[in-house]
Amino acid sequence: MKEISCKLLVIGAGPGGYVCAIRAGQLGVDTVIVEFGKPGGTCLNVGCIPSKALIHAAEEFEKIANMAGGKGPLGIAVARPTLDLSKTVAWKDGIVSRLNSGVVGLLKKAKVKTVQGWATFRDGKTVEVETETGSQVIRAEAVVIASGSVPVELPFLPFGGPVISSTDALALSEVPNKLAVVGGGYIGLELGMAFAKMGAKVTVVEALPRVLAQYDAELTRPVVKRLGELGIEVMLGAKAKGVSTKGDALLVETADGKNAKVAADKSLVTVGRKPLTEGWGLEQIDLDMAGKFIRIDEQCRTSMRGIFAIGDVTGEPMLAHRAMAQGEMVAEIVAGHKRSWDKRAIPAICFTDPELVTAGLSPDEAKALAGEIKIGHFPFAANGRAMTKQGEDGFVRIVARADNHLVLGIQAVGQGVSELAAAFGLALEMGARLEDIAGTIHAHPTQGEGFQEAALKALGHALHV
Repeated sequence: MKEISCKLLVIGAGPGGYVCAIRAGQLGVDTVIVEFGKPGGTCLNVGCIPSKALIHAAEEFEKIANMAGGKGPLGIAVARPTLDLSKTVAWKDGIVSRLNSGVVGLLKKAKVKTVQGWATFRDGKTVEVETETGSQVIRAEAVVIASGSVPVELPFLPFGGPVISSTDALALSEVPNKLAVVGGGYIGLELGMAFAKMGAKVTVVEALPRVLAQYDAELTRPVVKRLGELGIEVMLGAKAKGVSTKGDALLVETADGKNAKVAADKSLVTVGRKPLTEGWGLEQIDLDMAGKFIRIDEQCRTSMRGIFAIGDVTGEPMLAHRAMAQGEMVAEIVAGHKRSWDKRAIPAICFTDPELVTAGLSPDEAKALAGEIKIGHFPFAANGRAMTKQGEDGFVRIVARADNHLVLGIQAVGQGVSELAAAFGLALEMGARLEDIAGTIHAHPTQGEGFQEAALKALGHALHV
């Protein structure tokens, strides 16, 4: 059995793990990273990146389909388009492959040793990795657990056959004629809307009273409107119970307690994700848990000396950019730098149509924390760039303290607003006040002007609405 020693061992090469390893390598830390699958983790391989590729392809197809017969307002006429999903998936796979290679190259550049296989803890300093060529023991002074998360599987809707996960949905070779989506959260609606644009008849089954329940109703209203325009049926207060014997329908209990069947070639289950804590031998090291997640402090240290945990395995928000920031911080701590988690906000994006962006506190959260607040709301219907993109449906909203105008939260819904996330996050991180945003010149014509206008509105003197 082979044995190697290092200063830092990173378990998992997802966004958090590979960033941690790269930064540690840059700082001269002798680092080993272990990954069972491909580098990049869920986000790069079967999550963030491939889903956005599919969403983009769906958007392009819908645009062209809407131009068939010259019916659109732009004066563009084309023949009715067709879609070869297998080619779309191949294009998506090509992007993923290039990014995989990029991560591998960055790890090599940072002089990080990569071990392919499944790691299991022997004790707090030692893991055994099952590789293709046999077992390898790795001893490390410090260990970072970055094992990520996996889709939640419902016992009455096990994955297989007509029941698919988001991973399976991104690998389909043809568009289902009828698609049932179990779960009206961001993953379900992102993929459901994409497949609807590609021609599928989509039905969303959501147990709660509304979709995208983690966002406030005002913010999600344009998305709900768009669901109707795409012909997506939404069943609220409904519970999936299983699939029919023939596998051609989803069995549902409706809000009024009746049983119903939703015809479906495929049933996509998107009811959330859970941390991957099983199979790593964590029982050998007895870490403190916070529910189903590994408990960490402000430096991502676990209850056991020398063991850190980052990313989805440590709790919400389960976002790749949170994991990356944690990984970079931990690498510097291991290298002897003084760091701790002091982030003011972690922007979150929902890539539905239209897109949603949130950073910081919602109006209700801000009111509960600060008492009296000011809210600035600017509609894209008054924004020239949004109008030229046919993206008038949406708005930017700023929430600030009423006494000193400190900005507490920023939200937006609209076409392409995901690109405003950086500005929102920076404003909150820098402790901006309404006057700072209102006094910053925003380029014209851009949707970013809505950010400035929202601040002006909160101050009582909006210029364009």
